[in-house]
Amino acid sequence: MPPPRVPAAPPPIRIGWKEYLDLPALGLRRLKGKIDTGARTSTLHVQDLVYLGSPAAGGQAAEVTFAPDRRDAGLLVTARVRVLRHVRVTDSGGHRELRPLIETELVLGPVRKRIYLTLTDRSGMLFRMILGRKAVEGDFCVDPAAKYLLRAWHRRRVELNRERR
Repeated sequence: MPPPRVPAAPPPIRIGWKEYLDLPALGLRRLKGKIDTGARTSTLHVQDLVYLGSPAAGGQAAEVTFAPDRRDAGLLVTARVRVLRHVRVTDSGGHRELRPLIETELVLGPVRKRIYLTLTDRSGMLFRMILGRKAVEGDFCVDPAAKYLLRAWHRRRVELNRERR
């Protein structure tokens, strides 16, 4: 009797150099993210971060305020997160910074997965979210000549959610 077949892994999903994504646990929907395979870690812009209480064995709770749209400074989203630890990150300009690290769920097209994010002030940048190579590996193939390839999928999902209400 031949050994049972192991199903093949699905092929990676083609995405562009920028895509719409959701971070549902943080209350962020349709966030524009830049896919940056040169960055190891993913980064999210925070307007404000306040630590709550003392650190516990599993991390420290914090209240974080996000400004997801650089064109609408009045739009703020607040969420509670658990800061796992602080990591030293070197940005593209060579500046070293100690950043809080959190874990959250990413929804990009049909893929839902847990990713790690560092939090920092990206107010001077075009994109509030950088999706690094560790977050895209295994599930996605980045086409640097394309953008918003999953836009139609995202629009369908939004329309389905409206119909359910």
